[in-house]
Amino acid sequence: MRRLVRPSLLLVLLLCLLLAAGLVWRVCSPISLNGARVEFTIGAGSSMRLAAHEIAAAGARIEPWLLIGLARVLRVESSIKAGSYELVRGSTMLDLLRKLTRGDVTQAELLIVEGWTFRQVRERLNAHPDLQHDTASLAESELLARLGVSEAAAEGLFFPDTYLFAKRSSDLDLLARAYRAMQAHLAREWQTRAAGLPYRDAYQALIMASIVEKETGRADERPLIAGVFVNRLRQGMLLQTDPTVIYGLGEAFDGNLRKRDLLADTPYNTYTRRGLPPTPIALPGLASLRAALHPATGEALYFVARGDGSSYFSRTLDEHEAAVDRYQKRSKP
Repeated sequence: MRRLVRPSLLLVLLLCLLLAAGLVWRVCSPISLNGARVEFTIGAGSSMRLAAHEIAAAGARIEPWLLIGLARVLRVESSIKAGSYELVRGSTMLDLLRKLTRGDVTQAELLIVEGWTFRQVRERLNAHPDLQHDTASLAESELLARLGVSEAAAEGLFFPDTYLFAKRSSDLDLLARAYRAMQAHLAREWQTRAAGLPYRDAYQALIMASIVEKETGRADERPLIAGVFVNRLRQGMLLQTDPTVIYGLGEAFDGNLRKRDLLADTPYNTYTRRGLPPTPIALPGLASLRAALHPATGEALYFVARGDGSSYFSRTLDEHEAAVDRYQKRSKP
């Protein structure tokens, strides 16, 4: 019997070693994919078993039981993280587990442009294929309530920047990041603001920054333009800035600002109403925030476009009218 048992044990041991070697080889070999890459999403709260079957269904040729067993052996079965992932050719099961436990999710990006209105931001969010559109059906007031925002209007509250996010992230989360970024930049600039500015609070500075943003694309002129508007506010003059009128017209604006538009009173018509409009008119960038809170010093009260992208600044109405005649009236056919 002993002579029979010993060879049997050796055979079983050999088979076990061969099986273990096969499993190690399988675990360390590149996973076969149905294409150059396979994308899959692991939902929040998913188990390792559910995740393994999701990965296999997406086109990764794995044995779910093997991935589950490997996760148990490595004691990471409960450490996988939700998100969107991508597998490329050459990835092994060990690589896959590392991705799942590290949360090495694939990222998409969205650019929010300086000078956009909140309507344009929502259009871009709704059109982005990699976002989960949780805000698409929300009224603006409900959206602000979801974000915990105290302001009554969303305009100007979100910082323009390029935002990276995990695919299938909520657009509400992205807006929350943009809101926090704007609040941080505004608070920092407000703390270091120039003395004697005619703003009641940081929100009024945000309104001014949005006007500066729409008035010029030249970084060197933003403090000068902010200085003109600050001087006009101090003297109780009308701001008389076209971008606020255009914003007040909304969808009625056809691209051509007419005299009747300047005379039509709206809360945003700075030709008919003194002071700042009730809300920002666009998303200001950091340069415009800084210009609004650190305007150029000087006595200029007017400016006019030269036609080359720059502006001519004047202290008196006579000088301004002469500049208008020089740079605008004579350039018209």
